[in-house]
Amino acid sequence: MTDVVTLPDLGANVDQFFLIICGMIVYLMQMGFGFLEAGSVRSKNVTNILMKNMLDSAIGALSYWLLGWAFAYGKDGNAFIGYSNFLLIDKAETESASWFFQYVFAATAATIVSGAMAERTNFIAYICYCITLTAFVYPIATHWVWNSRGWLAAECWWDNVAFMDFAGSSVVHCLGGTAALVGAICVGRRKDLWNPVSERYERIKGHSVPMCTLGGFVLIFGFFAFNGGSQLSMSHPGDGAAFGKSVKNTALGGLAAGLIAVVINYFFHERKFSLLTCINANLTGMVAMCAGCNVVEEWAAIVIGLIAGPTFLAWSTLIFKLKIDDPLDCVAVHLGGGLWGILAAPIFNQHVGILYNWDELAFQHFFWNLLGVVVIIAWTAATCTPLFLLLRVLKVLRVPEVEEDTGLDVECQGEVAYPSVAYEKSPHGDIPYKPKEDPKKNGQAPEKA
Repeated sequence: MTDVVTLPDLGANVDQFFLIICGMIVYLMQMGFGFLEAGSVRSKNVTNILMKNMLDSAIGALSYWLLGWAFAYGKDGNAFIGYSNFLLIDKAETESASWFFQYVFAATAATIVSGAMAERTNFIAYICYCITLTAFVYPIATHWVWNSRGWLAAECWWDNVAFMDFAGSSVVHCLGGTAALVGAICVGRRKDLWNPVSERYERIKGHSVPMCTLGGFVLIFGFFAFNGGSQLSMSHPGDGAAFGKSVKNTALGGLAAGLIAVVINYFFHERKFSLLTCINANLTGMVAMCAGCNVVEEWAAIVIGLIAGPTFLAWSTLIFKLKIDDPLDCVAVHLGGGLWGILAAPIFNQHVGILYNWDELAFQHFFWNLLGVVVIIAWTAATCTPLFLLLRVLKVLRVPEVEEDTGLDVECQGEVAYPSVAYEKSPHGDIPYKPKEDPKKNGQAPEKA
């Protein structure tokens, strides 16, 4: 006899399908990060940066399966950490979709760091910090924010005030941006950042603007699922409208950031309309919208984006002035954008926001968000700094100078992205052309047919 599917079962199936589809789109952001990072580095390091992005998903999957999910969402736990369901033991099969959706978020947080430390980081060091982030640092922060028992999410501490971070401005982007900042400081600047001709530090240009643009478009596409999919369900009344609102606000706020940044950059930087500035500012706007895309009105989303654009420019300039080498402006995009987004949510929240109520409860929400993001940044710095310093002491954080000069594609992967033989007549190298000799001239008899 065929089983009858009940309405609750159908609703559960719809929710799981929704999470899987959104998770697949978020996973596609790994490709976006890959292309953006590959285009932003020099051609001698393209294969290396793509390899790191490829391994993010592999290392993240195993680490999150082994420890991450248990620390974040284990059925047994306290306000600080979960401590059950390691290796997904005793986890219901209906939670597999939730695991997949949360795993791709963890991999995203780890990917942020690779861009800030590009072109000079040892591959062993990369594996070490990727495991640490996806298995320990990120899961515990998500437990605080997105697990109902977490100390930031629980509404029992202070007048039922809960932390506002719908899609991860703090727990994904501020966390990843802080780890990127610590990593970039510990690994040091690329040796070519200093220009001996001009006798000053100058930004090193990447090798492919089209590749950066493709990566930017893929990331923007992924953010719609990243933010909208954080609704987590589609079977309850109002879920569809809430999903649509989150996606709409993400588009308005995210793309407004790129527009204003291009205008500001035009007037303050040699009267040029910079495509790369537009891409990074758009991403900063998307990051800023993560926290409150579900609770702000359209005009507020645009305002948040219009502030996110100059926020990116200010952070990018500050980081460079401090002589911190961040090839992809990861710190500016993710830490700068995430910090602004987490503060903007309790200001522009149309239900309890400061601009709508101006009462004690509204300021309590703002203070709780401020406290939460400061603790998350401090937690990330406190766990990542010892790791990077230990790797530095062990001399496995940075590649030798000769490898940095030659390129990590040759020294680390042995597979260059653009091999010189691809431009030669023979795929095996410069083989001189030897015309066939005429047998009649040498007195040889012609071959028989």
